[in-house]
Amino acid sequence: MRFFSPKTTTLLVSGVAAALLFHQPSIAEVAQNAPGRMAQAPRGAPMSFADLAAKLQPAVVNVSTTQKIKSQGFPGFPSGTPFDDFFRQFGGFGNGQPVTREATSLGSGFIISPDGYIVTNNHVISGEPGATQTGAPPVTAITVTLPDRREFKARLVGRDIASDLALLKIDATNLPFVQWGDSTRARVGDWILAIGNPFALGGTVTAGIISALHRNIQEGQYDRYIQTDAAINRGNSGGPMFDLAGNVIGINTAIYSPSGGSVGIGFAIPAEQARPVIETLMRGGKVRRGYLGVGIQPVTDEIATSLGLPENHGEIVARVEPGYAADQAGIRQGDVIIRVGNQEVTPDNTLSYIIANQPIGSRVPIELIRGGRHISVEVAIGERPPESVLQNREQLSRGGSAVPPSEEGRQIAGLGLSLAPLNAAMASQLGVPPTTRGLLVIAVDPSSGAEAEGMQPGDIVLSIDRQPTITTADAIAAVGQAHRSGRSAVLLLVKHGNHPPIFVGIKLEPR
Repeated sequence: MRFFSPKTTTLLVSGVAAALLFHQPSIAEVAQNAPGRMAQAPRGAPMSFADLAAKLQPAVVNVSTTQKIKSQGFPGFPSGTPFDDFFRQFGGFGNGQPVTREATSLGSGFIISPDGYIVTNNHVISGEPGATQTGAPPVTAITVTLPDRREFKARLVGRDIASDLALLKIDATNLPFVQWGDSTRARVGDWILAIGNPFALGGTVTAGIISALHRNIQEGQYDRYIQTDAAINRGNSGGPMFDLAGNVIGINTAIYSPSGGSVGIGFAIPAEQARPVIETLMRGGKVRRGYLGVGIQPVTDEIATSLGLPENHGEIVARVEPGYAADQAGIRQGDVIIRVGNQEVTPDNTLSYIIANQPIGSRVPIELIRGGRHISVEVAIGERPPESVLQNREQLSRGGSAVPPSEEGRQIAGLGLSLAPLNAAMASQLGVPPTTRGLLVIAVDPSSGAEAEGMQPGDIVLSIDRQPTITTADAIAAVGQAHRSGRSAVLLLVKHGNHPPIFVGIKLEPR
């Protein structure tokens, strides 16, 4: 289960038991359950999920994987610790040589055909999302356990890393299976049922409602999750989310949790997104997605203010990949894309999601804002390259955040930054190309908007309000123009180390 928390999971069984044993009913509870008075369910809610659960549980399975991991020294003691040194010196296990051990992971899945096709998350059978791209040990075995305790070795039919989906196959017939539902008709407040394998406890049923739709949790290119308050925990990954008709409308994938356990914020991949991927994998096909060839950022409040745009409106182009669709159509860095075809670009309907679902080769009108003017361009949608190619293209930072000690910056009034012109020698010290032109951040006012946006000494300001900043006079002129135009923020294009430049909206200090 993917979860977002700095803490580890703790299962307090004894504490829960104690609470159950010593709970004393309140007066309200006694009155509610008094003879002759029946507890009333909320209007529209089922009195019981028992019939639905009994019908669906046979099609929900446990998925476990085995990986072989090599570790140095005595298993269980980190390399370099006194215990590891002791066993290395006195000929302990492995005599200091790498020791291979087996590691297992557990998750859930559901059967979608009587002949044994099973849907789960890619990270269930890869260890973590994207593990196949990060050198993680390969999975040596996948075991599927049915609710009747029968076990089958499964083979991987196909996977799609970008959507975190995988399709398995077991050799069996006449299996119970479930049907896909229509997640586009789901509404906030609808009842749902989740079935899975939390903490390896086996088939577990939880119920809740849909808390939100189209939730973006900044975990991938195609975030469009269904959020629920049904209890979802480690091991629920890959399990189904059902509507009250018993159809699969989502695949439980992630949770938000400060504790590592359920706090009522779980996320599922909607069926409208998962079903086409799974059907492509079943046919033996390759999942293909549209591609524009841009690096994009959300339009934050500060960026919107600096550009004079409404909030939550469009996404800004931070970079354009040479030779790809956006470059060929004339899209530029700093453009704000607000519409693709007849779809508006919003936080709930991101540019990545819209473009990914466009037919490859189709020509689509794109509306953007450039320099305050609305412009329309036509783009021929390309095909998204493999994830490995995209990852290799990303430049990793090589440090280079230290400011050359001999430089003194000029404080730019209203901006909260002290800046100095960048020269080739400074660029070399910072680890950026010598041709880089901009202003080096020497100091950041700790009470400024620049500090609040994460600006640091060593950053390079390439432009302000899309005007190149080669000298400090350029920066002063840009800030002055913003003040005269009545704007309370400016848009900086900032480079940190060898990371691609990004746009940062900075609130100006009042004059």
